[in-house]
Amino acid sequence: MVQIAVKIPNAEGTCKEWAMIELQGELETRHPVPLSGKLIGDLHFTHSDVPVLIIGHHILYGKVLQLEKPFAVLTKDFKHDEPMEQDHQQNATHRQTEYHVNAIIKKKILFKTRPKPIIANVPKKL
Repeated sequence: MVQIAVKIPNAEGTCKEWAMIELQGELETRHPVPLSGKLIGDLHFTHSDVPVLIIGHHILYGKVLQLEKPFAVLTKDFKHDEPMEQDHQQNATHRQTEYHVNAIIKKKILFKTRPKPIIANVPKKL
């Protein structure tokens, strides 16, 4: 085991709480483009707190679950210390690694059912 210095950024000792989204299956697009950093859908909650995910012309209903063990979202940072007197000859500085807690993930939103197509109500012509 290794001891790690962890700093929580807020003065109150609390940090942001995030949620994780889990989808069963794969997301496929018409064109093979990477989805990283792109908007893939809209997440809404009903009045009874049921999560609803709309992706294109499909709708998915999910549920919110508590994680057994929470996750921490960390940022790695390097802190440079002042060189010690004996190191002046070598111009060496000591690097210390710090981890900053950005958020805690305690819940996950699970979408495990098949998506249902959204069909617009088109009136029939007479």
